Amino acid sequence: MSAAIAAIPALAQRYPPRWLAIQLLEGDETMVAKVRSCAGGAEALAAASASRARLETLYGEEVDVALVNRRYEFAHQAAQAAIVHRPPRRLSRSDQIDRTVTHPVWGLPIFLALMWVAFKVTVDVSAPFVDWIDQVMSGPIANWIVALLGLLGLNGSWLESLLVNGVIAGVGGVLVFIPVMFALYLVLGVLEDSGYMARAALVMDRPMRQIGLQGKSFLPLVVGFGCSVPAIYATRTLESHRDRLLTALLAPLMSCSARLPVYVLFAAIFFPQQASLVIFSMYLLGILVAIGVGWALNRTLLRSKEPNHLIMELPPYRLPIARNVWRQMWRRTAAFIHNAATVILSVSVALWFLLAIPVRGESAAFAQTSVEESAFGVLAGAVAPVFAPLGFGSWQASGALMSGFVAKEVVVATLAQVYRIELPEEETSSATLAEDAAWVVSSFAQATLDTFKAIPLLVGINLFSEEEEAPPSALMEAVQRSFDQTSGGRGVLAGLAFMVFVLLYTPCMTAVAALRHEFGAKWTAFSVVGQLALAWVAAFVVFQVGRLLLG
Repeated sequence: MSAAIAAIPALAQRYPPRWLAIQLLEGDETMVAKVRSCAGGAEALAAASASRARLETLYGEEVDVALVNRRYEFAHQAAQAAIVHRPPRRLSRSDQIDRTVTHPVWGLPIFLALMWVAFKVTVDVSAPFVDWIDQVMSGPIANWIVALLGLLGLNGSWLESLLVNGVIAGVGGVLVFIPVMFALYLVLGVLEDSGYMARAALVMDRPMRQIGLQGKSFLPLVVGFGCSVPAIYATRTLESHRDRLLTALLAPLMSCSARLPVYVLFAAIFFPQQASLVIFSMYLLGILVAIGVGWALNRTLLRSKEPNHLIMELPPYRLPIARNVWRQMWRRTAAFIHNAATVILSVSVALWFLLAIPVRGESAAFAQTSVEESAFGVLAGAVAPVFAPLGFGSWQASGALMSGFVAKEVVVATLAQVYRIELPEEETSSATLAEDAAWVVSSFAQATLDTFKAIPLLVGINLFSEEEEAPPSALMEAVQRSFDQTSGGRGVLAGLAFMVFVLLYTPCMTAVAALRHEFGAKWTAFSVVGQLALAWVAAFVVFQVGRLLLG
């Protein structure tokens, strides 16, 4: 075909023979018209027609299809000759780990397991030092102050009570949280510096998005099972102010460890056969309520202005740098101490004055009055009618809830005091200054040893065992008798309603101080009032609906 075109001068001079041959074989109408108008064009078209017939017979397909296939074959052969094939790149170690850690199925269980470890480290590993600080503040420090006041002739005075029961108790209430804060920020620092926190946020992003939060918000909520205070401060790891605020508002709804003594006492009194199930139900109820509150706030006051889609670059894994972890741990803990101490100290002193001021009793003296005749007792009696629809409208129960604002673990001790049940106390120390100092050092060494012993036992520690002892039976009988009287014989429902109220009402004053420091007075007031209302309504539903169902 190319040779036939080359033999026709009118065509060979104007077009490349091979190119024109292909155009004619493909039946290009424009070229066919131009060739037909040239001298010798008819011969070229006849040759093209004959060639098309031969090619279709040879390849068994139309010429157009055959030409396209030949072009693809040529392109493929050229590419094969030009491309150098290398073996597929092996995944890096970081990518191999991410295939498991961020897996759609296994990523969430792995994350929850690590969060459980973080929770256990925060609560259990710090426990020996928490106990050590508490014992030092209530033992040697208090004894030294009493001895000093004795030298000044002020022993047994109201000033001694103020310093020991007010100032020392308030300062101790701050200091006992320091080991918890250090342990929390140690774990957070290790997870952040290793690069895992980015993966954790990615794994939890979809579940948390249902309540308008990102995956990183889940860690502070888990920490809330240990203590609401570090949970609130842990929201600093979140970038969005709105996410920080919503997470901090939900964190107190998680059952902190301070609520556990109340659960244990009331479950043992009213549900002795199902105590463990009832205690677990309190933890589960807190989670469900937090989900509901988060869902409501996300659609009302804290509506997200933009979709909470998380797009982030995953950093490579690396060994945490001790200097970075220590710097973060110290900076965050120091901020907690500096900003929370003033509020806690002032509230503790104010509470002491309420307990010391006599309101009833002709012979009562300042700082020597009984609880029921103090301003605290009178105030508790005034508040008691508010709790009557909940089944526990006694001044003892309302007073215990009021003292629970200081710390939830105080509720049990307050009940023992107002019901005139004496809990076992340690004998008064008569040690010398040198002996107390030696005990402080030796007990610190023992706390350090206990901390190292607790590390390998993290997974095996039972959340509901060994830490809480059964309360005295006299206290149990007194509480049961009182709740039966105030509830009209529905003590079980009243006890359950009391547990629900303790779960949901305002957290301790340290948590309130943390909220105020992080988010201001307005949102703190919203949290306090909102949780009080939520707790009252929930306890009301438990008692009143339960009474209707049981007839």
